[in-house]
Amino acid sequence: MPTTDPALEDALREALDAVEVRLRHAVSTTDPVADAPSRHLVEAGGKRVRPMLTLLGAHLAAPGVAVPDEVLEAAVVCELTHLASLYHDDVMDSAPTRRGAPAAQQLYGNNTAILIGDLLFARASNVVAALGPEAVLLQAATFERLCLGQLHETVGPRPDEDPVRHYLAVLSDKTASLIATAGRFGALFAGGSEDVVQAMVRYGEDVGVAFQLADDVLDLASDAGESGKRPGTDLREGVPTLPVLLARRAATEGDADARAVVDLLDSGRLADDDVLADAVAALRRHPATEAARATAREWAHRAATHLAALPASPAREALEAYAATVADRVA
Repeated sequence: MPTTDPALEDALREALDAVEVRLRHAVSTTDPVADAPSRHLVEAGGKRVRPMLTLLGAHLAAPGVAVPDEVLEAAVVCELTHLASLYHDDVMDSAPTRRGAPAAQQLYGNNTAILIGDLLFARASNVVAALGPEAVLLQAATFERLCLGQLHETVGPRPDEDPVRHYLAVLSDKTASLIATAGRFGALFAGGSEDVVQAMVRYGEDVGVAFQLADDVLDLASDAGESGKRPGTDLREGVPTLPVLLARRAATEGDADARAVVDLLDSGRLADDDVLADAVAALRRHPATEAARATAREWAHRAATHLAALPASPAREALEAYAATVADRVA
């Protein structure tokens, strides 16, 4: 819980418990073929960041007031959408695990995993329909950005496009858009003013990018216990993280150390654990990783500034604390 306020913490715990009950109901089905795979990722756990931000957006809009039922339903919509996207992501990435459990396609096959992702998108649409036309339009726009972000990541930058700028745009669509919508829904359905709603949107857009950039650095700078995955996993899988993109840029500008790193990354030998460890160590030492770390902190700090004009409240402090936590992950 990103708060030291006992009343807010109790309110968040109670509301998150209610969201969890609704979420599990939303993914369950009487269809014997769909039931187990639909429940797979929910039962694997997760941080529930998006529902948390929906609830904090509501408390920011209406401090000390119990969150309306619409806020709880909106939190379910956001988490369902996130879960659905994970089913698809894991198929596209051939991911072996998710949240410490086998990825869905490892258990049920690619086709089933894709269809279950589609099914959860349908469930999210069913829930959001009850929240009214504005919510449906917001959900549709967010879903469009999720798809475009994934598409742009898959296709890669155009020849005349800066790879770093392209990557940040991908993160904005693929990750930050849903986080921003989560906060927006909370403030909107709690009756928040336009200033509060827009503050949550801008906050979510920036903190969402910051979170993914921090993950990029943690893939290099942490051990498996800290990040939940083996260092260099993204390197081995060819994921174009920010440290790699910055190193490639430096190599094209004549940086000999960066050129050596890039040559190692492109050697085709990263399946060898020793070569991967050398690549991780070399990229850790290069200034590209420190530059990526600074960029993650910059986005996290900027997220908090969007709340500065709002009245002080436990919810605002909690949102600021969450942004600081994202920055601290790469300190």
